[in-house]
Amino acid sequence: MTLSTLPVQIDNSGLEPISNTSANPSFGEVLEQRMARRSFLKGSLAAAVSGIMGVGLTGCNSSDTAEPLPPVSVIPAPAFLGFAAIAANRLDGITVPAGYSAKPFLAWGTPITGTYPAFLADASNTAAEQAMQMGMNHDGMHFFPIDVRSGGNSSSEGLLVMNHEYVEPNVLHPQGPVLPRPAEQVAKELAAHGVSVVHIEKAANGDWRVVSNSPLNRRITGETPMELAGPVRGHAKVVTKYSPDGSRTRGTLNNCAHGYTPWGTYLTAEENWAGYFMNSDSPQVREHRRYGVGSSNGRYFWETATPAADRYQRFNASTLAASAAEDYRNEPNTFGWIVEIDPFNPDSVPQKRTALGRFAHEGIVFAKVTEGEPLVAYSGDDARDEYIYKYVSKQPYFRNTAGGHLLNDGTLYVARFNADGSGDWLALDINNPEFAAKAALAGVSFSDQADVLLNTRLAADIAGATKMDRPEWGAVHPETSEVYFTLTNNTNRTAAQVDAANPRANNATGHIIRWKERGTLASSQFNWDIFLLAGDVGTATPGTNLVLTADNHHASPDGLWFDDNGLLWIQTDMSGSQQSSGPYGNNAMLVADPVSRQIKRFLVGPTDCEVTGVIMTPDQRTMFVNIQHPGDRSSVTNFTSNWPDGGNSRPRSATVIITKDDGGMIGT
Repeated sequence: MTLSTLPVQIDNSGLEPISNTSANPSFGEVLEQRMARRSFLKGSLAAAVSGIMGVGLTGCNSSDTAEPLPPVSVIPAPAFLGFAAIAANRLDGITVPAGYSAKPFLAWGTPITGTYPAFLADASNTAAEQAMQMGMNHDGMHFFPIDVRSGGNSSSEGLLVMNHEYVEPNVLHPQGPVLPRPAEQVAKELAAHGVSVVHIEKAANGDWRVVSNSPLNRRITGETPMELAGPVRGHAKVVTKYSPDGSRTRGTLNNCAHGYTPWGTYLTAEENWAGYFMNSDSPQVREHRRYGVGSSNGRYFWETATPAADRYQRFNASTLAASAAEDYRNEPNTFGWIVEIDPFNPDSVPQKRTALGRFAHEGIVFAKVTEGEPLVAYSGDDARDEYIYKYVSKQPYFRNTAGGHLLNDGTLYVARFNADGSGDWLALDINNPEFAAKAALAGVSFSDQADVLLNTRLAADIAGATKMDRPEWGAVHPETSEVYFTLTNNTNRTAAQVDAANPRANNATGHIIRWKERGTLASSQFNWDIFLLAGDVGTATPGTNLVLTADNHHASPDGLWFDDNGLLWIQTDMSGSQQSSGPYGNNAMLVADPVSRQIKRFLVGPTDCEVTGVIMTPDQRTMFVNIQHPGDRSSVTNFTSNWPDGGNSRPRSATVIITKDDGGMIGT
C-alpha cells in the first residue's frame, strides 16, 4: 500500500520537536531578580529594552561598569548594491536583477562519480545508481579553489562541496513509498542523503561542467563509515553492535548548513537527525528524550525495511538485547555532531568532532583566525527555544600545524543574552566550578565531559542559557569579526516569554541578532543588539533607520553569508503556507550593507522552494546558490513546480550559477 503517513512535504520548522522543558527563568523573572540585586539595572523595563535597541547600546562587564558596544563596522561601506532590487513574486523560476543571468547546475540525480549513471526522468534509478549521483535537497555548500592548498585562489576550477538535507519519497520513487519499506527504497533514501564533492571547471565558453572521471568526485551518504573523534570516542554511551569499542558509526543525516576550516576541509552539520530513529523504551534515556527521538516509528520507517538487515534495524534504538554491544540503543548518540570531511582526499574517513557538542546543528562558522590565538567557532541549535554555542580550542592556531586536532580539545560555551545588551558565554565544562555547582543544584549528574557533550542541550539548560527563536545560520564579518545569526521564527513564544533578544511574541517572521566579543575572540563576554526585524513593508527595527519596503520585505531569514566585500547575503525559508498566503511571494535571497542597513532583494526562487546555501568564486564573478525542494510534493504525480527541467518533469533541487552579463563582480 502507499505509505500515506510519510511526510512528503517537509516544513523544517516542524522537523525538530520542541523538547526544551527546562525551567530557565523568563525575561521578566530574570529582570526582576537582577533589579533586586544589581545596581546597574535602573529604570523601567521599557528603558532597558530601548537601551538595547538603540544605537548607543550599553552593556555590563564583571565589574558592572558600562561600556558602549564597539562600532559594528570600522571599514568603509562597500561600494556595491548598484543593481535594481527585484520584486517579490510567485513565478516558477529563478528571478535575478537586470544585467544578471542564472543557470541551473548539478540537479538531483546528476551523475558525478563511479559509472556516471544517467538520471532517469521517471525516478527509476536504483539505490546503487543514486549513490553515484547528486543527492536530494541541496543545502549548505562551499567552493574550494583547486589550488587552495598551495596558496592559490583559482576561480575557474575547484571542488564544489554541498549537503543533501533530506529526501522526498514521493519524488524519489516512481510509485512513492510503501509499507513495510522495501530495502531497496530505504537504501536509495540513505544514498540520497549526505554530501557531494564535485570537481568542476569553467569551459572556454564560460559554462561550468563536471570534471568527469576526476578521482576527487565523491558521494558521502547515510551509510558511509565514519570515525567518532574527540572526548566522546570510546564512551560507553556510543557502544553499538556495529562498533563495540565506540569508535565508529555509519553515515551522516539531515545535513543542513555547513562550515569550512582554515586548513581547507569541509564541515557538515547534522541538524534534525533525531526524527530518523525510534525508541520504544519507557522511559527513554535522557540522551534520546531531550532531543525528541520518537517512541513509535522513525520519520521514514527505515527500521521496517524488508528484508530486514542490520544496516536498517539500527534505526530502532530500543533496548533489544542484553548489552549495548548487541543492539542499537546508542545509535542516536552517534548523530547530532559536526562532521569533518577532507574533500581533497577521497580515501579519507569523515570525522565526527564531538567536542563541538551534540544538538540540531544548523552549521558552524569560524571567527577570523590569528596566529598564536585559539580557534573560535559558533553554531546554532535549530529548534524553537534552543541555544547558540561557541567553541574555543585549547591549543592555539598556527597555520603550519593547523588541523582537526584543534576541534577535538577545547571548551564549549552557551550564550546568555542579558537585558542590558551585554552577554555571557557560559562554560559547559564538568571541571568548571560554576557549571558543576549549577548541575549539583539541579540534581543532575554527569559521569565525565563526554557525558556533558552527549547531553549538550541538558547542560545548556543547567547553565542558564537564553532560549532563542530557532537559531540557524551564522556569519562573521571578514574584517570586524562581528557575528550575525538568523533567528528564523518561533510562533510558540508567548507574550510572557518575550525577552530582549527575542522581542516578539508569536514570532512568525524572525529576526537577525549580532554581537561583538568584548576583548579577544575567546572572551567570555560580549555586547549584542538586533540587526534586523523581518516582516512586511513598514516593519521597523527599533533604534535604527531600517524600515522595510517593497524592495526588501521578507520573512523567516535562514541562510546567512558574508562575501569578501563585507556584504551580508540573507536567504529565506518560509513555509509553503507563508509563501502562498503572505505578502512575500516565493522564498528569496537579499543582500545587506551592514553599515548603512541598506537591503535589496537579489533573487527569488521557484514555487514552494527554499533558497539555501550560497558561495562565490574568489574573483566574485560566479555565484553558486542552492534551490531546495521546489514544488509541492503531496502526491506522486501532481507537483506545483516542474523546475528546473520544465514540462511535466519531476521537480529537482539544483544549484544555480549566477553571473553578471558584463562579467563584473556580483553585487555591482
